[in-house]
Amino acid sequence: MQSSENVLNNKGTVLITGGSGLIGRYLTSLLLGEGYRVSHLSRKQDQFGRVRVYRWDPGRGILDPAALEGIDYIIHLAGANIGERRWTKAGKAEIINSRVESAKLLFRVVKETVIPLSAYISASATGYYGAVTSEHIFTENDPPADDFLGTTCRLWEDAADLFSGSGIRTVKIRTGVVMEKNGSALKRMLIPARSGLFPVVAGGKQYIPWIHISDLCNIYLKAIEENSMKGAYNAVAPEHVTHREFMHALTLALGKRGFYPPMPGFLLQIAMGEMSDVVLKGSRVSAEKIKKAGYSFKFDNLPYALKDILEQ
Repeated sequence: MQSSENVLNNKGTVLITGGSGLIGRYLTSLLLGEGYRVSHLSRKQDQFGRVRVYRWDPGRGILDPAALEGIDYIIHLAGANIGERRWTKAGKAEIINSRVESAKLLFRVVKETVIPLSAYISASATGYYGAVTSEHIFTENDPPADDFLGTTCRLWEDAADLFSGSGIRTVKIRTGVVMEKNGSALKRMLIPARSGLFPVVAGGKQYIPWIHISDLCNIYLKAIEENSMKGAYNAVAPEHVTHREFMHALTLALGKRGFYPPMPGFLLQIAMGEMSDVVLKGSRVSAEKIKKAGYSFKFDNLPYALKDILEQ
């Protein structure tokens, strides 16, 4: 008779990079609840609840080979935060290398140790299509942009395709703005919103391709469990909202009388430099491919998503 622990962990083992980050924490909890065994790769070998943590240092090419023993899936979330500091030359290099070189390190060790992975699942971003505001609805068939975000995502996905080229099922999750209360873009928006201020940036016509943290994590789960999923998928809610519409929805969710002071774009450009493009620009991104893969969104409209998040 199987022990209760073996019964619980009979779905396979998932190794997550960036597991202590915003998405990684939620995803780890979901996978454990679904009966997967989960381990993390981290620069700090600290225990993380029921998760075994192995040390790695991609910058120095260090990865504990014991981390790969018996794993079935790798989910690669690790990468420097694009909004943490200005995009200097050094900052841009760190953003790219933290994603690309770490993926190459994973591939090299998997290949050298002949690990029979069932799938490699990599984070990516809707920044693949570039920082642009247009009427076009971007799909997975669109080419990458040649700006910094587009280039970063293209290189990120090229590194993931090393696994695909070796015959391992590879999925790339192009993620929009993640809606979560404590560590996401929404947290920064809530600071002035609590006082009734809802700044509308640069006219507010730019779109915000968003997704609830719960839907995002469940898309990763589907990528593990659905063997037909291969290639890139947009992880965005099927509803398209502009920045101005987002602020109105946030006003209603908070139950406040809103004041919408205009914020000229040049002020953000002065304060943030090139990184301001993330806020000042944004287009619609299609969710049709992931829906056709059989994923049903729990939070497919912004008011419902905000209500759930703010009640947490």
